[in-house]
Amino acid sequence: MHFHILHDAHSGELSYLLADLETREAVLVDPHGRDLPVLQALLNERDLRLRWVLRTHHHDASGVERNLLARLGAPLVQGDGAPGTQRAVHGDALCLGPEHLRVLATPGHTLGCLSFAWRDRLFCGGLLAVDACPHQPYPAAPEALWDSVKQGVFLLPLETLLFASHERRARAVSTVLEQRLWHPLFAGLSRDDFLARAEALRPTPTLALQGA
Repeated sequence: MHFHILHDAHSGELSYLLADLETREAVLVDPHGRDLPVLQALLNERDLRLRWVLRTHHHDASGVERNLLARLGAPLVQGDGAPGTQRAVHGDALCLGPEHLRVLATPGHTLGCLSFAWRDRLFCGGLLAVDACPHQPYPAAPEALWDSVKQGVFLLPLETLLFASHERRARAVSTVLEQRLWHPLFAGLSRDDFLARAEALRPTPTLALQGA
């Protein structure tokens, strides 16, 4: 198997390429439309056929990014069933050569967030970033996020490698053990404590001044 990380130094965003070199099948996880020439070059370099484009989450209400990614010519898989996409649900298996990626529903960062498990790795998007995503600096659904992390990700084997779509404090990869012990918003906090901190991340509404 071939594994490649793409990192945007300006935004801190991360994308991933997985490929089975025997069948020449590949998947992209959280690619960006701005990177189409680079992504196509990576596929062409090894004569890879793109099987899936997987999105853990998105902030693409207009559909512009979705239309760009459609140019890659593979099914676009995400959790909300937007037009032109293939909706995946918890427990689905996406084939890649003789292997597969398992879909986990992990809502919270956005309502339709997914994670993708492959071997000893979990591609979990913005799930653990909480306040590090420039497009969503607070959780869309804090209660669901707590459950996704504490009752989902943190129950995986401790050595599971967690690959994010946003770097946090210059870190791109961690383990379940590390996050269980030291995550600033999940380790050592109660559910109520977490929800209070998540609520504090929301911007305070600005009241318009009323004329006399």
